[in-house]
Amino acid sequence: MDQVKIGNFLKRLRKEKGITQEQMAEVLNVSGRTVSRWENGKNMPDISLLVDIAQFYEVSISEIIGGERKSEIMNKEEKEIAEKMSDYATAEKEKIFKEIRLQSILGLCAMILYFIFDTTGVYRYNVVLEKFMYYCETLVYVTIIMMAAYTTGSLARLRKSNGIVKLFESLPKSIRYIVAVVIAFGVAAVIKLFLVKVLGL
Repeated sequence: MDQVKIGNFLKRLRKEKGITQEQMAEVLNVSGRTVSRWENGKNMPDISLLVDIAQFYEVSISEIIGGERKSEIMNKEEKEIAEKMSDYATAEKEKIFKEIRLQSILGLCAMILYFIFDTTGVYRYNVVLEKFMYYCETLVYVTIIMMAAYTTGSLARLRKSNGIVKLFESLPKSIRYIVAVVIAFGVAAVIKLFLVKVLGL
C-alpha cells in the first residue's frame, strides 16, 4: 500500500471539490492536522472513516486504497462490506474504551481512598485499614499498567497467543470477576513488595 500515492489522491479529490483541509476536517469531525497528515502520506484514515470519505468524494473504497480512480460509482456490495468493516472497527474501539474507562474509574477510586486514608491517618489505628490503604496505592499502579496494556494492544496479543487467557475468558462472567479480583490483589501485592524492597519507596 502506497501511503504517499493515497495521500496525493485524497488531496486531488479535495481540490476537485474546491474545499480546504479544515473544511474537510469539519465534514469528518477530525482535526485539520489529521487531514494534512493523510494527504502528506504520513498517516492513513481510520477504517471507520473510509466509507464517509468515499461517499463524500464519490469514489470507491478500493479507489482510495489504490490511490487512483477506477470507476465513478461505488459498487453497492463493496459499500456494504466497507460499512460492515467500519461497524466492526467502531465496535472494537468501543470495547477498548469501555475497558479503559472501567480501569480509569477503578484507579481513580483507589487513589481517592488512598488519599483519604493517608490524609486522615485512620490507617494507623487498624491493621486491616493499613493493608487496605497500601493495596489501594498499589492498585493505582496496576490500573496504569492495565490501561497501557489495552491501549498498546499488548493484551490483545496475549489473548491470541496464551491458552490460559483463552481458558479464563471461557469461564462464566461472575467467576471471571472473582478471579480478576484475586489476580489484581496478587499483582498489587507483588508490585508493592517490589516498590518497598527493591526501590525503597
